[in-house]
Amino acid sequence: MSVEIPQRDGDGYLVDMNSWTPEVGRAMADADGVVLDDEKWGQILKAREYYEEHAVVPPIRKFAKYLDAPSKEMFNLWLTGPMKPITKYGGLPKPTGCV
Repeated sequence: MSVEIPQRDGDGYLVDMNSWTPEVGRAMADADGVVLDDEKWGQILKAREYYEEHAVVPPIRKFAKYLDAPSKEMFNLWLTGPMKPITKYGGLPKPTGCV
């Protein structure tokens, strides 16, 4: 069963944050050729939790501390600045600052 992906902007972020569901997040990653394992998915859900609590996307250092995980491991896991895919597939706003 394929999930229809809502409208995305030029960077692949959802235009309407409220159209996110876990299925949409996974379908977006799939469409982008990104494999979301349990660890990555867990980080995405934690980022959503953080956003709900603080109404802001955390910088990587703060988020790594929130997860109690070394940020270096997060970079190795995502092979890129982790906050960009985490926020994108989590249906969150684009992180500001260095990502």
